[in-house]
Amino acid sequence: MTLINFILQNLSINSLLCFVTSLAAFLYFWKGSRKSAVRMPPGPSPLPIIGNLNVVDLKKPHQSLMELSEKYGDVFTVHFGPKKMVVLAGYETVKDALVNHADDFGERAHIPIFHRMTRGNGIAFSHGESWKIIRRFALSTLRDFGMGKKTIEARILDELQPLIEYFDSHQGKPFDTKVIVNSAVSNVICSILFGGRFAYEDPTFLTLLTLLSENAKLLGTPLVLLYNFYPYLGFLFGAQKKVLKNVEQQNVFLQGFFKEHRKEFSANNITGFIDAYLLKQEQESKNSDTYFHNENLLYSTLDLFAAGTETTSTTLRWGLLLMMKYPEIQKRAQKEIDTVIKPGQVPKVEDRRNMPYTDAVVHEVQRFANIIPMSVSRATSTEVHFRGYCIPKGIEVVPLLTSVLYDKSQWETPYEFNPSHFLDANGKFLRKDAFIPFAAGRRICVGESLAKMELFLFFTGLLQRFTFQPPSGVTESDLDLTADVGFLLSPMPHSVCAVARA
Repeated sequence: MTLINFILQNLSINSLLCFVTSLAAFLYFWKGSRKSAVRMPPGPSPLPIIGNLNVVDLKKPHQSLMELSEKYGDVFTVHFGPKKMVVLAGYETVKDALVNHADDFGERAHIPIFHRMTRGNGIAFSHGESWKIIRRFALSTLRDFGMGKKTIEARILDELQPLIEYFDSHQGKPFDTKVIVNSAVSNVICSILFGGRFAYEDPTFLTLLTLLSENAKLLGTPLVLLYNFYPYLGFLFGAQKKVLKNVEQQNVFLQGFFKEHRKEFSANNITGFIDAYLLKQEQESKNSDTYFHNENLLYSTLDLFAAGTETTSTTLRWGLLLMMKYPEIQKRAQKEIDTVIKPGQVPKVEDRRNMPYTDAVVHEVQRFANIIPMSVSRATSTEVHFRGYCIPKGIEVVPLLTSVLYDKSQWETPYEFNPSHFLDANGKFLRKDAFIPFAAGRRICVGESLAKMELFLFFTGLLQRFTFQPPSGVTESDLDLTADVGFLLSPMPHSVCAVARA
């Protein structure tokens, strides 16, 4: 859906006139931007007001950018309305920028909706010294509470058991996995943040997950994208209001948790990230310039909660859907699982080295699902001379992860679900440099090691106990692998039959 079609379908004539009139003010800035265009990478010629939105499908912008890369190359410029961005496409180009020129492309872009959500605080969308200090603290604290270690493995396995019981309670009948999988995955990060898990039926927990899921979808919808391109015309779109309302509700819940933790706080009993942060605040109480203020506590907790819930649970749901779609792959993985893990035992991280096929399936789910296709935009920290082009300081840069995970030069069958991408000729697991679903460089996901562990243990544990089948009357060919619209590419709503294995 291009911008023009979208406007015609969603705005009245009066609103359209208002839209055009208001945007006329941008013509001056658009004309000014053309003066510097000769220094920028090539790209489609922008139109007044809308830039290149006439050739971009706002429901699937990553696909439009993939098509543009075929014409304009691995480094090109796109005008999203009056906003000029540089797109990086292909493994070699993205790696060169994010790893070899990590400092040059290490800033986070100014994205209006995310700025209003976090006010520049937290980890994901902060900048400068605040980002460095809070991110370093978060990484250190996550490791202290077991990320990548045996202690967090035990927490994941503790969460696997009630998840299996829930699946088993449906006795092979169809059900939607979204809420329960979100709950199980979220409880792992919650145990680190809050020092404990939630009951699946806890109303506060369910409300937090609902708000999180709503925003994960809304943030990738056309109206919110238009708000990011034309923030001063937000009154025409309105979708950002729902996003911000959801964030405020989340903040109220989190403030309640902080209040309780402050009441019970003891420096001798640090149970999670929040307690560790409160201890750090106490230690820095005399430092008037400290970055450990309440706003960073709130938004770093929200960042970790969101990142530790939606991405992993979405990937896991894709995995179950793909097992229904490709039963022969599911059977082969189950055969390997049964060979390595003895009856009555649960999977362990150390089993992964003896399960190359299952490990390959998990990796291929991540590659094929491609849940964050445009990553999260970066920005240049200085004027950058890159691959023959001059990119100004502060320009928004899109590392197009789709172009990496589907790079024809790196993957034999990029548009097919094929676990052989991660296997060598002898059937051993094969690491691929182009596998970067967590991005790369300075802004790589802080929870990468946790997510990898969760995906392997949850996926293996579920396949060990169940065979996943489509509902009666639905064939494998009927299963739709089209992603839903959203900031994350989630599966379309679907039902799963988890049939207990003998």
